[in-house]
Amino acid sequence: MTTARLPIFPLNSVLFPGLVLPLNVFEQRYRAMMRHLSGLPEELPRRFGVVAIRDGFEVAPSAPGLPEETRPEPGPATGFGPDPIRSFHSVGCVAEAATIKEHPNGTFEVLASGTTRFRLLSVDATGPFLTGEVEHLEERQGDEAGALAAGVLRAFRTYQKRLAAAVERSLAGQTELPTEPSVLSYLVAAAAMLDVPAKQRLLQAPDTASRLAEELKLLRAETALIGKLPSLPATELTRRPTSPN
Repeated sequence: MTTARLPIFPLNSVLFPGLVLPLNVFEQRYRAMMRHLSGLPEELPRRFGVVAIRDGFEVAPSAPGLPEETRPEPGPATGFGPDPIRSFHSVGCVAEAATIKEHPNGTFEVLASGTTRFRLLSVDATGPFLTGEVEHLEERQGDEAGALAAGVLRAFRTYQKRLAAAVERSLAGQTELPTEPSVLSYLVAAAAMLDVPAKQRLLQAPDTASRLAEELKLLRAETALIGKLPSLPATELTRRPTSPN
């Protein structure tokens, strides 16, 4: 078992390998993390672990009634209880920061992308930000991943068309979808309109084939549901908003 220690960045969303993650960082604990990453030697990757929050707050709750300048600064585990690991899903994704830009007010604008999955083994809250011991999870293809990928590709295109019609949008200019099974599985998992528990189940699937099989079921169910709804809120299928942290 290969383990490593990473800074841990909890979010109310799931990051998948290959997907872009923009962040606006304003809390002191995450500013400290970004200062740490920025201070690494140029030749070292600036990596941190993103985990979805199971029970807790992405932004630490502040003391009610106090002026902004006198509110207590949250500690590394604020909002996640006495044992933070219990507040997080056990499988996360390593993010590698391409750019970390510090603003004059001390906040950071970060652009990162997901790389590989990991299992969170422990969390340490004794420093200025959370760190965790993580185990790298290998991506296995599983049985019939290629055939399942072809089915998911067709189902996702149908889902896109049905969703575009529901929000009265055109699919003109849509980029070609990848055909490599694992890449497709992560793109579809990120792009589909699913809640965090459903996306988390896809992230922690034991192999690509299992993820694609689950996506095929979900896409067919969601496509049928969209057809019965009178309208849907506008949404971008492959664009994720900047996470304010």
